[in-house]
Amino acid sequence: MFQTGETIARPAALPDFADTVRKPKVVCVDDEPLILEILRRMIQIRGLDWDVVSFVDSKLAWDYLRGGDADIVVTDVSMPGLSGPDLVRLLRDNESTKDTPIIVLTGLHEASLKRQVLDLGATDLLGKPIQPDDLLARLRSALRLKQCQDALKRQNEQLEQKVVERTRQLQASRLEIIWRLASAAEFRDEQTGSHVLRVAHYCRIVAEALGQPRQFVETLFLSAPLHDLGKIGIPDAILHKPGRLTDEERRVVRTHCEIGEHILGAPRYWQQVLLVGQGTSPDGAVLADDDPVLRMAREIAASHHERWDGGGYPQGLAGERIPLSARITAIADVYDALTSARSYKQALHPEAALQSIRLEAGKHFDPAVCEAFIRSWERIEEIRTSLSDNSHCTAGPSAWTEFADVPLASDALLAAVPIDVP
Repeated sequence: MFQTGETIARPAALPDFADTVRKPKVVCVDDEPLILEILRRMIQIRGLDWDVVSFVDSKLAWDYLRGGDADIVVTDVSMPGLSGPDLVRLLRDNESTKDTPIIVLTGLHEASLKRQVLDLGATDLLGKPIQPDDLLARLRSALRLKQCQDALKRQNEQLEQKVVERTRQLQASRLEIIWRLASAAEFRDEQTGSHVLRVAHYCRIVAEALGQPRQFVETLFLSAPLHDLGKIGIPDAILHKPGRLTDEERRVVRTHCEIGEHILGAPRYWQQVLLVGQGTSPDGAVLADDDPVLRMAREIAASHHERWDGGGYPQGLAGERIPLSARITAIADVYDALTSARSYKQALHPEAALQSIRLEAGKHFDPAVCEAFIRSWERIEEIRTSLSDNSHCTAGPSAWTEFADVPLASDALLAAVPIDVP
């Protein structure tokens, strides 16, 4: 009679729950059909607009309940198959039913039983024989609790969605600023925006080949394009000089490392200004550290012209004293420079450029980074060909996503990066 979960009561509407999307659903579980009929009549006689679904088999009840369609569960304690405590435990461990109110009915009066079912997560315990007013009062209270929980859950989901959307917008703005900073330096030089895109992709590929963590790879991919930001501070007469540079001019050009490091380190000054504007003295204040992308971009800008053998600039760092991000960017930047045509030189054939890279292992380049670059050369060449300065790949966020599975924290953020390069 009650095996299939038949809906057996649909009385008139109850004003208390008139604002619900559907009728509240009460699932009753008891191995005694007479008890189920009594429960149904108790609800029906009060004219409550509730759906009542009844089960004499607790295992069938669990199969039905696990989908989370019930608003409240009324269950007996002693049943064959799954007992009341077993059913409570299953309901509380299931994601879809963990918040469903549960009223346990029992003819037993041991205090330990009450503690057991309440400890397992039952909402209430009601003794037999059942008093209609007591049962209905507890059902009303439990259903109101469920409605409040559902409303709160919906509100939290909406708030979480707003936070996700706002975070996405802030991240997209952040990436746009990073790109515009990178492209600003390229506009000062003869290079195109494709140069910084290629360097970013080369760095990502090499970092992956080195087995670096995903977070490092993501951050490097976003920060490497800022490696030559300091060129903004180099005079045009020197930066665009067609002939050989003098020693003094070469010294000026080399200052782009310090200039880039200074630009990318500037936010700390603005943090202090903001603190003062808020009436807070910066003296002794603990300021938040920089964004991880800007922090890595700063170390790359400062060190991407250092050499593994110590013969680079600006500090003459050697070996592992050079940050790994800068060691990777150095080899990516040099390879792209070798394979790109400029007014003062022709592009080197990719295989000749690769041979040059190979010969500089242990001199200019970290041998491990060099080996990873050589191992990944075919993938790097795919990127170089796809993002060639002559391929008219000049604009659109697809330039960041079309050529490889770039592992960003959010692929949607990557797609939002604007590439406004003429």
